[in-house]
Amino acid sequence: MVRTQLIKPRIREILSKELPPGLVAKLPKHWVQIGDVLILPLRPELEPYRHRIAEVYAEVLGVKTVLKKGRIGGEFRETNYEILYGNNTVTVHVENGIKYKLDVARIMFSPANVKERVRMAEVAKPDELVVDMFAGIGHLSLPMAVHAGAKVIAIEKSPYTFQFLVENIELNGVHDRMTAYNIDNRDFPGENIADRILMGYVVTTHEFIPKALSIAKDEAVIHYHNTVPERLMPEEPFRTFQRIAREHGYEAEKMKELVIKRYAPGVWHVVVDVRVYKK
Repeated sequence: MVRTQLIKPRIREILSKELPPGLVAKLPKHWVQIGDVLILPLRPELEPYRHRIAEVYAEVLGVKTVLKKGRIGGEFRETNYEILYGNNTVTVHVENGIKYKLDVARIMFSPANVKERVRMAEVAKPDELVVDMFAGIGHLSLPMAVHAGAKVIAIEKSPYTFQFLVENIELNGVHDRMTAYNIDNRDFPGENIADRILMGYVVTTHEFIPKALSIAKDEAVIHYHNTVPERLMPEEPFRTFQRIAREHGYEAEKMKELVIKRYAPGVWHVVVDVRVYKK
């Protein structure tokens, strides 16, 4: 979860005796906690004291490891966080009754996306077949299997992330409803099988629309995520989805559109629920 508040008095009390005057006021007032791992943003002027600051935050907030917030990037959306305190970055984060095991130092997990994870548990239906094309550790599809009783095919390309996906299926007791594949989703052989498809990726998601269409049954629902410059909203990202769908012999109907969060200045992470029809 993301926590924003005044600096805890105990943190202020300890560090005011150790930091130069003026720096205490610049200590982080917000942070992200995933399981018992803390992700801490630090201003440049605090850098020389980062390890001691992390130690104090860990002690007061009761976490085992503290990471310095860094950039997320690459094909697998990997984090680039520096360990400031502790050494074990693997944790189990519990949210909405779901156990998510992950390595916070290497795998992205955004607490800001919690509403979308909860929503997926609500929109899925018992025994429908869901194909999660970018499963990660099961961020979006575990709620569907656990709370809605959906059957899920979860596809994850990263071998490292895949290990946690498999563990999470077992941790949540849904091995009878979820099957995991460690492949590029474009190599998945199934066609015309899915009642619902998850496309929980960003930036280049549109490149995978043809594959999603081939997996989808007639009248399937696709939850299409992508990043969109604000100046192109609200036409995008549905306009691109519709264009590509028509090029491949499908019609697309926009059912719902939600803004997930800001991705970058002037750019938003958006999800569109689309129903697709074969012409």
